[in-house]
Amino acid sequence: MNKADLVKKLAIKMNITQSQSREFLNTFQEMVTEAIKQDTSVMLQGFGCFTPWIQREREGRNPKTGISCVIPPRTSVKFKPGKFLLKDLNA
Repeated sequence: MNKADLVKKLAIKMNITQSQSREFLNTFQEMVTEAIKQDTSVMLQGFGCFTPWIQREREGRNPKTGISCVIPPRTSVKFKPGKFLLKDLNA
């Protein structure tokens, strides 16, 4: 499912227009992004937790040329599913 599909399904489920649904999703995405930029976890009770983590600098290799290079550190996100989500997935 891509974002357009999610917008359509959300609009139908909530009985709102697709533009309102898109605005809701964009706002939610912005809020999660801002929280993670501030090194704060976002926990949705029962669904899961988005947690920022910093990948350290490491040695890499270009697979095409075989030349070694240094991959700079960067911030990434881990998602840990909540117990209700796992229960629904494994029912």
